[in-house]
Amino acid sequence: MKVKDLSLCLTLLPSMTLAAPPPVDPAMLELADQSRCLTCHDVDETLRGPAWRDVARRYRGKPEVEEILVKKVYEGGGGAWGNDYMSANKRAGMDNIRILVRWILTLP
Repeated sequence: MKVKDLSLCLTLLPSMTLAAPPPVDPAMLELADQSRCLTCHDVDETLRGPAWRDVARRYRGKPEVEEILVKKVYEGGGGAWGNDYMSANKRAGMDNIRILVRWILTLP
């Protein structure tokens, strides 16, 4: 490889690998915040619970998982992402949970 080609690759590589993920819907983040989801979750980073983009990648193409996840958020549960237990979130309400789960599953 020529030095010029290598230099070009090294110049372009950081911008390709550090590209920011697409912006997320602020209304969904507000609903997640009001529902207290952001205490344990983030769109891009693993906190106490998995990053939502990781959840979307794991369950992409599995339409049957929506109701399973809605139930898990509402009732709580554990084991799918390690040893930590997800607390029940009944105060968010089933409708809001369903909206958030559908949104999370669409994240790229």
